[in-house]
Amino acid sequence: MMKSLIVLSSVICLVTGLAAKVLADDTRTPTTTVDVWPQGKMPGQAATEPEQDNPANNVHRITNVSRPTLSLFPAPGKSGRAPAMIVCPGGGYSYVSFDKEGTEIAAWLNTNGITALVLKYRVPNNREGALQDLQRALSLARAHAAEWNIDRKRLGVMGFSAGGNLGAKASTLFAERVYTTIDSVDRESCRPDFVVLVYPAYLDKDGQVAPDLNLKAKIPPTLIISTEDDKNYVAGCKLYHAALDRANVPNQFLLYASGGHGYGLRSAFISDSDFGR
Repeated sequence: MMKSLIVLSSVICLVTGLAAKVLADDTRTPTTTVDVWPQGKMPGQAATEPEQDNPANNVHRITNVSRPTLSLFPAPGKSGRAPAMIVCPGGGYSYVSFDKEGTEIAAWLNTNGITALVLKYRVPNNREGALQDLQRALSLARAHAAEWNIDRKRLGVMGFSAGGNLGAKASTLFAERVYTTIDSVDRESCRPDFVVLVYPAYLDKDGQVAPDLNLKAKIPPTLIISTEDDKNYVAGCKLYHAALDRANVPNQFLLYASGGHGYGLRSAFISDSDFGR
């Protein structure tokens, strides 16, 4: 728990100090990309059409994902095992914003000594499949911890929008997998050691915390980031934060006045006075 809190604190410092700055280097390529599932063993449903990229507004939006992958972006110059973050891009569970909320985030994490693993999860309209993919990805990262030079006890999830919802689910629904175990990889824990939920979506329903989030679980330290003008989703963030407080879950809620939704690292929504707060 102490290591998780230390890493979470460092991520809080990163977000408050750097989120207003657009990445100078957002074009890094992964050193490794692996399939999340062994061939022919993926549970649940696949897309019915071929995978495609539908770019819009300078964002690569990948949809019809039937072959989930995990792309490794190692922290450069690390002599010891690095903390790691599985990055879950958003896209309303219709597509995956793979660059704006994926590879660009990975580059940002790398510059601060954190290894990133960008998850391309199943879409569209496949929330169960997406959670299966993230649970498997967490176990897969731990199974490859030595090979990928990551600290298996400092493995978190950072999710954006729908990816934030996915991260919240992973942090509350880890006690039972949402698929039948396949191999030795699934003996590894699928509980994240910490989670960062950036403008997360779908955390509430009918004025309450969404019923698919298990508030009785041993939820890891959680950081929530949102803005007052994220009109569709800020209420869910507030409800979830209050519920975590009541459950005595270590958490912090960074709520800013403006910024909207879906900005990634492309919007200077934090003023200079917030730096290093």
